[in-house]
Formats: sequence, C-alpha cells, structure tokens
Amino acid sequence: MANAQADGQWYPPEWPELIRALASGDLTPAVPRRAATVMLLKDTGDGPAVHMLRRRTSMAFAGGAYAYPGGGVDPRDDDRHVRWAGPARAWWADRLGVDEAGAQAIVCAAVRETYEEAGVLLAGPTPDTVVGDTTGEEWEADRAALVARETSFAEFLDRRGLVLRSDLLGAWTRWITPEFEPRRYDTWFFVAALPEGQRTRNASTEADHTVWITPRDAAAGYDRGELLMMPPTIATLRRLTAYETAAEALDAAPARDLTPVLATARLVEGEIVLSWPGHDEFTKRIPTGGAPA
Repeated sequence: MANAQADGQWYPPEWPELIRALASGDLTPAVPRRAATVMLLKDTGDGPAVHMLRRRTSMAFAGGAYAYPGGGVDPRDDDRHVRWAGPARAWWADRLGVDEAGAQAIVCAAVRETYEEAGVLLAGPTPDTVVGDTTGEEWEADRAALVARETSFAEFLDRRGLVLRSDLLGAWTRWITPEFEPRRYDTWFFVAALPEGQRTRNASTEADHTVWITPRDAAAGYDRGELLMMPPTIATLRRLTAYETAAEALDAAPARDLTPVLATARLVEGEIVLSWPGHDEFTKRIPTGGAPA
C-alpha cells in the first residue's frame, strides 16, 4: 500500500530502497511493457465527466489508486489486420512514435481494455456507426473470453463483423514507469467520448469501485488527500479541466505533445530528488532514511 501524503500522490514505501539500488547499480531496470489507457468522457451540466475506477487494495501495482480503464498490449493484436475506420495505421504510427504494427496493437489495446474494464466498445458494424447496448449474456461471454485471453481482439471483431473506430480516440499523452519500479509500463493515454446508447459498468476484476466525476472534482479530491492517484492520472485530470465538452478535449488531442514523461532520481546533498520532467508538483526529496518530503 502506498504511503499517505498531504495530497493523494501514490508513493510506495519501497521506492527509496529501490531508488538507492538503482543508483548503486544493484538494480537492473525492467523493460517497460507497452500499454494503453483511456479517459472516457461524457458531457454533464458541469462540463465533461471522466470515468474512473479504483484499483483493489489487494493489487500489487497501485492498489487503492484511482485510474482509467487500461492495460497491456496483447502481442496478438499486431499480427493481423483488423477492420479499421479512421486515420490509417501509418498516421497512427507517426502519431504514437512506433511502427504500423505497433500502432495497431496500441490502438487495439485502448479499445479492448475499455471494453474489458468498462463494458464500452468503440467499434461498429460500419466505419461510421457504433454498436449500441453491449450488455447481455453473449456480449458478456465475449468480454470474458477477451479478459481470459482465450480469444484475441482481432478475432472478436472479425467474428462479430465489427470495424474498430480509431477515429473515436485521441492520443493525449505518454508516460513511462520509472526505471526503479519492478512493474514498468510504456503507456499511451487516449481520450474518447462515451458512445450514444452505451453505458459503463464495473466490469473489471481489478477494481472495487467506479465513478463518473468531473476532472475538477477529482483533482480537488486528490488535493485534499481523499483520492489516491499516480502522477500521470492527476496530471491528465488537471489538463482536462480546461475543456467544457468532451468534443473540445477530443479536438485538442492531435496537438498534444506525446514526448514520453519518465521520472528521474538523482542524489543531491545527501537526499534523493525524485522528479517528473515538466511536472514540478510531483517532485519528492527523499532523505537517506526513506520518507519523502
């Protein structure tokens, strides 16, 4: 479980020891696994709300923290072409900074994880439609098979005759887990609007609670120390407060900088200084004894 802070910043108690091990050469950084996460938005009278889930406290990574639906790339999602609508794979490859197969896999991960964890599917029978209600026994059986990796997302789309709607996603930011964390992810964050006719549900086995909340209210909860979040989560929420509608946020996505954010740790006058470039609010000074300041 993470240490309690004045705010809600997720800070595992083992980090100082891991940082020292990295600095001394006793820790070899793990290779980050590609992942995608989606900030699903819907308009309300108070502006857009975002769908968030609270990770179970029993989870080894970020237990108790609020996050968005997301998860790792499935290697099977880059080995065959899926029916695709929206910008071409080459466009996505350029936008995400990867090759075309990697771009397909990352976009597939974003759409698949949103379906697996929130029950929302950004796909339709034609390039300009989206499926309606995705509840019911048959849909649930398909979702469970995806979660269990019994079927690939490409196979699921093909069997149901669905087209992946990449145009409903906007790439927003990219964060890489610090080198001293044993579980590392290279994560692309996307924005998307909740399709008409669909509704979210807590479909994730990793979450014990879900909520629709405005970015402003979520950030205020974090600032009060009531909502625990990892740095990229609260950082994206703060950026989303500038938009009055989900469509505005999606329109802003193509201009967003996708330069990866990677935390650095350095020794300064006997203290470890942990910082995230461009995000000064997360800087922590860690005495050799352990707890951050």
